[in-house]
Amino acid sequence: MSDGFVLRGDICFSVSKDEVKTIEDGYLVCEDGVCRGAYRDLPGAYSRLPLEDHRGAMILPGLVDMHVHAPQYAYWGLGMDRELIDWLSHHAFPEEEKYRDTAYAEKAYRAFTEDVRRGPNTRALVYATCHVPATLLLMDMLEGSGLATCVGKVNMDRHSPPGLQEEGAEASLRDTEEWLRVIREEKSYTNTAPILTPRFIPSCSDSLMRGLGEIRRKYGLPIQSHMSENQDEVAWVKELCPGTASYAEAYQTLGTFDGEKPAVMAHCIWVDAQEISRMKEQGVSVAHCPQSNMNLSSGLAPIRRFLDEGVAVGLGSDVAGGSQTSIFRAMSDAIQASKMYWRLADPSCAPLSLEEAFYLGTLGGGAFWGKAGSFLEGYEFDALVIDDSQNWEANPLDIASRLARIVYRPDRCKILKKYVRGKSII
Repeated sequence: MSDGFVLRGDICFSVSKDEVKTIEDGYLVCEDGVCRGAYRDLPGAYSRLPLEDHRGAMILPGLVDMHVHAPQYAYWGLGMDRELIDWLSHHAFPEEEKYRDTAYAEKAYRAFTEDVRRGPNTRALVYATCHVPATLLLMDMLEGSGLATCVGKVNMDRHSPPGLQEEGAEASLRDTEEWLRVIREEKSYTNTAPILTPRFIPSCSDSLMRGLGEIRRKYGLPIQSHMSENQDEVAWVKELCPGTASYAEAYQTLGTFDGEKPAVMAHCIWVDAQEISRMKEQGVSVAHCPQSNMNLSSGLAPIRRFLDEGVAVGLGSDVAGGSQTSIFRAMSDAIQASKMYWRLADPSCAPLSLEEAFYLGTLGGGAFWGKAGSFLEGYEFDALVIDDSQNWEANPLDIASRLARIVYRPDRCKILKKYVRGKSII
């Protein structure tokens, strides 16, 4: 007999970037960790499954964080008056140096992991540091949490503080291979996987980038990094890669974009039409981090242009550039940032709708994992059961209006249950 159950409640999920499906007092079926559909009336074939009755509560897909720095969690909210490069030098890099000490890493990573476990995110692409023992420790903790994550040992062999800069490309690549060996031979992760993580071109030599490309092809791994976050950074990359016309071309030339395995680039604010076309051709996904983009004065990303051009987009918290791990916050920030882009940068780019922002934080980001981030039949079963009764106030609301209230005021809601691949973690 299959392992399954049924949730009853008010169901809401994205079908596409433009359509959110709602079912009042409906039934959501899970078998063997996979969604078997959402129904107004429970099909007889599933009547044998145990029923969890959550009438009156909202049932949403788990949220997806496409970009978060676990070691930066310890100083969220600090240095928000600085721009990117200055902020990295004064806050990010000094903090990340501390993770050579596994005792410190254990304490800090436990706080991060517990925050995410108790929050609405069920999946995440996570940056660690360059330290292999601490990165493995983080992966162990995330595996124990039940969350579905990809975690990256960060690579950086130039233009970095002495305490973080690896001893050349060869040493960085050797440590990366050792990290992957331990994962293959000594670990048995179910929900946690490696992702290659060069921090960004300024901190990675050409030799290191090309070597990571070879490792990527050897093991069939995805890759994550940063691109075009800050104007000074873009200018710096032009100096470092004088033979290329753009940041995106530099990444492709160095073997980061190969059009085969997933590549996720955070931010992508200062990109032109040719770069957008290149990203689409190479299957590059954008991790849109609106709160961080505004906190660090980086700029406003052209998300409408990405969507119109068919570039895959998800949302990132970018802690600690962002101050909250919840992707509900990223949804509301994405809408607000898109309004500013429309008003101040390009009046032809319509602001994001709530439906689009919800899509980005669920089905859009979930596409990185294949079938995740929705209650469409055959998708992996990640779900939140949310008591949003405090958001109703005096007037009853329909499900779509309740979703808007949850996105903008998640602090007035309580997560009753949380499932990842059909297993309850709350």
